[in-house]
Amino acid sequence: MPTETMIQCEGITKRFGHFTAVDHVTFSVAKGSIFGFLGPNGSGKSTVIRMLCGLLEPSEGSARIAGFDVTKETEQIKGLIGYMSQKFSLYDELTAYENLMFYGRLYGLRGAALAKRRDELIAMTHLAPYLERRAGLLSGGWRQRLAMACSLVHKPSVIFLDEPTAGIDPVARRELWDLLFEFSSLGMTLFVTTHYMDEAERCTHVGYIYNSKLVVCGTPDDLKELSTVTPPGTKRLDVLCDHVTKGLQAVRHMDGVRSATVFGQSMRLLVNETIPEHAIENRLSEVGIAHTEIRPIAPSLEDVFVSLTKSGGETL
Repeated sequence: MPTETMIQCEGITKRFGHFTAVDHVTFSVAKGSIFGFLGPNGSGKSTVIRMLCGLLEPSEGSARIAGFDVTKETEQIKGLIGYMSQKFSLYDELTAYENLMFYGRLYGLRGAALAKRRDELIAMTHLAPYLERRAGLLSGGWRQRLAMACSLVHKPSVIFLDEPTAGIDPVARRELWDLLFEFSSLGMTLFVTTHYMDEAERCTHVGYIYNSKLVVCGTPDDLKELSTVTPPGTKRLDVLCDHVTKGLQAVRHMDGVRSATVFGQSMRLLVNETIPEHAIENRLSEVGIAHTEIRPIAPSLEDVFVSLTKSGGETL
């Protein structure tokens, strides 16, 4: 059974005078999927979202939401999409309850329909204990829950989340993602920008934009197979040892070590295949590190992100 496409971009481009913010970007997002949109700050992520939401008109190319053209059928699209920005889109002087009611009325809900949707969102986001608290006094995680509830009040089919977990604690991040998975299971399509690689790993598909151009797009596993990430003739190793910072300085300058970084209590190395593991053990032993465990590992999405950025967005 063919997958229904909810977001379709064909060569979408945005220029501001002589500056090209988004350059001929093409991708599609299937219904019910979680699409992660990655890239350094200033690469064009938010501009793409604004075009898809009808807030900016593309200079070139086309885009559709559920088959509707984002420039010609904006009224039809308004009811289909929700948008949650990286900044809290709430009224700080209003309580959580008042914010929900305000957004409900803004989307045309009244009477019993408004009360029903309000209660559904409160149950969904577990906001009940905080309804009488002013939005400006909520913690970051609960403000994001409230902002998400407000963006869902009209039951959108597609929701855009621009760095939704920036600045909130790890527990709140996990809880927010639990909600996103729940929404996806209900058939909602999620378009998420993030700088957290553990969040990107949870996405169905990931696109990477660099200097206004979409470099790659695919599943997280597909991106990890790119030759730019682990070039031919190299391998990735995880080296668990004592005094990892001291060990990093010792191996970083070894011949054949292309990159080395600390990851928790271990080192992550990209090395030439010709380097035997005992050579690394010997080098660490020379600086007084006797106990090491070395094992081959697959690249992470963080490795993908860093490799593509260092290569200037070039894929081999």
